[in-house]
Amino acid sequence: MEAPSTNASFGLLGRTLGHSWSPRIHATLGSVPYTLFEREPEDVEDFIRNGSWQGINVTIPYKREAALLADERTSRVERLGVANTLVRKQDGSILADNTDILGFGWMLERFAQRELGCAAHQALNNAKVLVLGSGGASQAVQASLRDVHAKPVVISRTGSETYDTLAERHEDAVLVVNTTPVGMYPNCPASPLTDSQLQALTHLRGVLDVVYNPERTGICLAAERLGIAYESGLAMLVSQAFYSSQLFQDKRLDNDLIPKIEQGIRRHTRNVVFIGMPGCGKTSAGRRLARMTNRPFVDLDDLFVVDHGLSPAECIESRGEDAFRELETKTAASYGGRSNLVIACGGGIVTQGRNYDLLHQNGTIVFLDRPLEELATEGRPLSKTKGIHALAQQRMGLYREWADLVLVCTGSAAGDAMEVRKLLGL
Repeated sequence: MEAPSTNASFGLLGRTLGHSWSPRIHATLGSVPYTLFEREPEDVEDFIRNGSWQGINVTIPYKREAALLADERTSRVERLGVANTLVRKQDGSILADNTDILGFGWMLERFAQRELGCAAHQALNNAKVLVLGSGGASQAVQASLRDVHAKPVVISRTGSETYDTLAERHEDAVLVVNTTPVGMYPNCPASPLTDSQLQALTHLRGVLDVVYNPERTGICLAAERLGIAYESGLAMLVSQAFYSSQLFQDKRLDNDLIPKIEQGIRRHTRNVVFIGMPGCGKTSAGRRLARMTNRPFVDLDDLFVVDHGLSPAECIESRGEDAFRELETKTAASYGGRSNLVIACGGGIVTQGRNYDLLHQNGTIVFLDRPLEELATEGRPLSKTKGIHALAQQRMGLYREWADLVLVCTGSAAGDAMEVRKLLGL
């Protein structure tokens, strides 16, 4: 994170910001320099009123205070009582706006046209939409839904509309929007709804999630399993920044910047996950690709040793394969939700269906397909005891089923890495 500075023109104000994608987004939009401002509650008023900034985005827990401290508030802020964007005008006064409404509206409109076949006001006119959660993000989502004449129903843990009664009372809902933090990294891929709850909504046509990390949240993965159109919140993040940046710079920007920035973030953050038979070259190709793309490399078998104090082979031989698979899943869960990694998996990772979501949630899965007669077996107990052909019969269909990309080995680790880099546009 950049060191806080009162001289920055633009920035993001919050209490604990951690790793934020906002500087990267605003660099492309042109609202630079852009700094992360972490402030304690007692320092917020002085920073907003007296800090030498031109424009700031505001995140939790300071959105309500930002609205109250402003000299002028847009109708969106008056409507919701919270602001995520502050602009210092030429006379020194502060204007508060809420671009979360605009950001979700942009995401909703594109989703409706892509997945529902028409504009949002046509697809959702007088239609019931379930909004999970009642916090600040929920308020912006509800406002945006009402703008297209949808009928939002808020689902909370308490009150008259709860998760327990969701299926029996709202079978006719056409869209679900998650505004809770459930499923956000690192607590992923948790979902606020089960597959059966989604399946009970027999009129459901789409699932949206305002959470953007991981790329495929738990509720999005559930929708994918059920064949329901879905999207997580990266588009909302980028588009709300887009509208904020227009205010910061007092000029219109090209709408094409939004998908361009989205694609750039996805290329940068999405993991590349190698699967394939033991000895096919996943580790060698993964190391080469990591060096080529300047990414961290993760070998799950090596990390198994770090996490559990013995190698996969030692674990299988001393505790049995079932015990090994349980521990292997824990290691996969630790790294699958992270970003910008190259990951090499053990050959049997696909034998446990639960591992798919862990790898798929934030990754492109690459099956490295090498002829069986070329596979190495040294130090691989299952390859020796069960035999390569028996393992292949069990796993090859799963490799292909899980893979986003199937790469027939080129004959060298460098060649495999270069081909993956080219095909994925890295």
